Amino acid sequence: MSKALDAVVSLLDLEQIELDIFRGRSPQGERRQRVFGGQVAGQALVAAGRTVPADRPVHSLHAYFIRPGDPAVPLIYMVERVRDGRSFTTRRVTVVQHGETIFTLSASFHRPEPGFEHQDVMPDVPDPADVEPTSQRLRRLFGPGVEDYARDNPIELRHIGPLTVEAELDRSLRTSRNLVWLRADGELPDDPLLHVCLMTYASDMTLLDTVLLAHGVSWSEGLIAGASLDHAMWFHRPFRADQWLLYAQDSPTASDSRGLARGEVYTAAGQLVVSVVQEGLLRRRAPG
Repeated sequence: MSKALDAVVSLLDLEQIELDIFRGRSPQGERRQRVFGGQVAGQALVAAGRTVPADRPVHSLHAYFIRPGDPAVPLIYMVERVRDGRSFTTRRVTVVQHGETIFTLSASFHRPEPGFEHQDVMPDVPDPADVEPTSQRLRRLFGPGVEDYARDNPIELRHIGPLTVEAELDRSLRTSRNLVWLRADGELPDDPLLHVCLMTYASDMTLLDTVLLAHGVSWSEGLIAGASLDHAMWFHRPFRADQWLLYAQDSPTASDSRGLARGEVYTAAGQLVVSVVQEGLLRRRAPG
C-alpha cells in the first residue's frame, strides 16, 4: 500500500466518541483551503456503515455539500438511525464543524436477495495496461514539478481521453465524455465497507472535469471556481477498489453556473458495479 493510500485508509478509520457520534480528521499539512468532498462523503459513509450489520451492504447514498469544510479542525459525524426494517436499513448522517452543518448524507442498506438481473454493456476501451498513467501525462505537460501529484494521490488514474488542459489547448478535443481507469494505489484488506467508501472518495475526483471538458476549460488557468453541490451513488454489485475499475462519465447539461455529470463504474470484467450522479457549481472568475 502506498503512503498516500495508507493515509486515506487511516482517515476513513473514524474515532467513535459516543454512541452514533464519530470524529474524523483531514490530512496533516493539507494544502487545500477546504476539505475534499470525496473525503467527507467517504467518512460519512463509514460512520453510517459502522451502525449497520455487516450482512447489509450499502446500496445507495444521497448527499448535499452545504458549507466548505475546514481542514484544520476535526469533523463531527452524527448518525441518526432512521429505520431498521426486515430488508432495508436507513441512516442519516450530519457533519458538523464550528457549530454548523457542512454536509448531510442519507444512506440505505439492503440485505442481498435474488431477483431480476440486467445491465448496460461496458464501453469498448483499451486495457489499463495500454493506457499511460495520468501522472506521466501531467509530467510531460508540466514538467517534474507535478511529482507531488503522483506521490500524494491515493488513487491511480489513467485517462483514456483528453485531460481538461489538453482540451483547453486543442478545441477539437472538446467532449462531454470522460473515460478513466482507476484503482486504489495498493492492496486493501477484505473489508467491503472500506472498498465502497474508497470508491465514494474516488468518485468525486473527476466528475466536474467532465463538465469542463465540453467547454475546453481547465482548472489550471485559475479562472474557474468549482464546488460539488450534491452527490448520489447506487451500488449494484460487490467490487474491490484495489482492482482496475472503469469510470465512464458524461455531462448531459450545464446551465446557471451549474453542471451535471454522471458516471458508471465497471470492473475490468465488464460488470456494472456503481452508478454516480453529481451536480457542481462552476463559476467563471474575472481575469486578473
